[in-house]
Amino acid sequence: MKPEKILNISVDCVVFGYDTTTKSLNVLMIKRYLKDKQKILVNDYVLTGYHVYTHEKLDDTATRVLKELTGLTDQYKKQFKVFGDPNRLSNEKDLIWIKNEEFNLRTITVAYYFLLKTEDVDLSKNTNDAEWFPVNELPQVGFDHEKIIMEAYDDLKEKCLSEPIIFELLPDKFTINEVQDLYQSILGIEIDNRNFRRKLINKKYIIALDEKQIGVSKKPAQLYMFSKDIYDKVFQKNYLITI
Repeated sequence: MKPEKILNISVDCVVFGYDTTTKSLNVLMIKRYLKDKQKILVNDYVLTGYHVYTHEKLDDTATRVLKELTGLTDQYKKQFKVFGDPNRLSNEKDLIWIKNEEFNLRTITVAYYFLLKTEDVDLSKNTNDAEWFPVNELPQVGFDHEKIIMEAYDDLKEKCLSEPIIFELLPDKFTINEVQDLYQSILGIEIDNRNFRRKLINKKYIIALDEKQIGVSKKPAQLYMFSKDIYDKVFQKNYLITI
């Protein structure tokens, strides 16, 4: 039996991915395109979302959406806000799309964001024309999805200063410079290198490894890892790093 959808409740997912090559925080979006005869009616990008099935928990819907988009399931996720403004889908292009797709104009969206590494997603196998965009260089965006993205981004910036979630965006083994680059990319600020390094390596849950970078042209840097076990033991409700 085909699952039954709740027609006015959906889940939208902001998938953040960090690209260690370009040192940029990105959002994964899909193309929204509709053509009538020779006229293009809609041509922009949106977040991936879907209606909630009657038998599903909201978290299950979000996980399903992520899996369909990326093939991944076990990623950091956070439900951060509900968007229910009566006029949130009133843009002309949105109304055209809604009529074509036959879904409820008064749809309430529960928004989640996910954290992953861009290299973990193989877009060549994606059937939805998915594409990564830097969070500060978004394309033309449909619905109220730019608002959803920016509110997710604000939450991420706040959360990364109080919880060790940035390590979800890094390799298991990383350098101090890679951690600093990631913080700078998320927060949009320059960080004093020497001060940052001292504070980070003094954290008990940042473990120095007996390994260095390989395959680099410059002097290889020391590698570290994040220990969640140690973090959980020493955690106190204060900032992870004071920048």
